[in-house]
Amino acid sequence: MVDVSAITYDALRVAAEHVLAKVREGKRLGTEDIFILYLGTIVNELKDVRSEVARLEDKIDKTSQRIDETNKRIDELAKSLSARIDDTNKRMDETAKSLSARIDETNKRIDETNRRIDEVVKSLSARVDDLAKRIDETNGRIDELAKSLSARIDDTNKRIDELAKRIDDLAKRIDDTNKRIDALQTTLLEIQRLLMELVRSRQQ
Repeated sequence: MVDVSAITYDALRVAAEHVLAKVREGKRLGTEDIFILYLGTIVNELKDVRSEVARLEDKIDKTSQRIDETNKRIDELAKSLSARIDDTNKRMDETAKSLSARIDETNKRIDETNRRIDEVVKSLSARVDDLAKRIDETNGRIDELAKSLSARIDDTNKRIDELAKRIDDLAKRIDDTNKRIDALQTTLLEIQRLLMELVRSRQQ
């Protein structure tokens, strides 16, 4: 069976590495990139929870196996006693008493195991609730950060638009100045031509 959690963890790890590459390249991060980075901060905690659950499940499986082995031994002993019951009535009572004590001990161990299982489940439930609360808080922080970044981006875009307008105005003024310079040069050349003609006429 495919471990969906492991696949999700690998996908988040690859996505986080991609976002970090964008940061190193100096690229602008979007809201989704920031969200992935925040998920990356909690994915290790989720992995620890999964490891703890796996450890507890393994411990429960071992306990169940020991109980099954105990029950099997009891069944085998009961079968042996049933075969010899006619010849060992006296010993049967003693053996039954011994078996009863062992069964009581086994039941006691089962009750203790169940109690420990309940405690583990309660502890895991509390940790899951705490983790859910932390995820909600993280989501809130992400929303606030996204809102703040959006406002800053809007302000930056507004300033860029204003600067572009000023550049356009300056370019227009430069064009007007160049036209006036061209007109002035034309006038000066015309004056120079007239002066040269005046000088020639006087020399004649």
